[in-house]
Amino acid sequence: MTTESVMTSPDRTARVAPSVLVGIGAFVAVGTYVLISSIELGLWTSLGPGPGLFPFAMGGVLVSMSIIWLIQELRRPSEAAEGADRGLVIAVVVSLAVLAAVMDLLGFQLSMFLFLMYHLKLRGGRTWISSLIIALAGSVGAFYAFNYGLNVSLPVSAFPLLNTIGF
Repeated sequence: MTTESVMTSPDRTARVAPSVLVGIGAFVAVGTYVLISSIELGLWTSLGPGPGLFPFAMGGVLVSMSIIWLIQELRRPSEAAEGADRGLVIAVVVSLAVLAAVMDLLGFQLSMFLFLMYHLKLRGGRTWISSLIIALAGSVGAFYAFNYGLNVSLPVSAFPLLNTIGF
């Protein structure tokens, strides 16, 4: 053991927080899932980019950024955040899971509208008017922008009644 190794040992004893490692692992898992799923969609067609190309690129970016984050944490672990609102984090994660679960059933417009209203009005405490305007723009506006502007189909409701009125 040299004098230098004794002097540098306190820096090396800093450990990456388990919650950070779990977060990095979750991002790598999601990115890997997106990469594999997008290959099944087809990356390239005879006419040009396939439907899986953009998700493939996003999955690659997610995995790459997660690896960079891991390297940064191994070199210099970040300090634990104080005052993190666990209730907010849990509410966002659970609401995103519910959104993903009901999107094919209710359609993009209705499920995104409910998701945004929940976060804007109930969680964020915004006024009814601003919540309605933002939720409508974020759900109906995004639906029409993707469907007609970008020619990307978003899910519509599986219920015939909702489907006939435009959801």
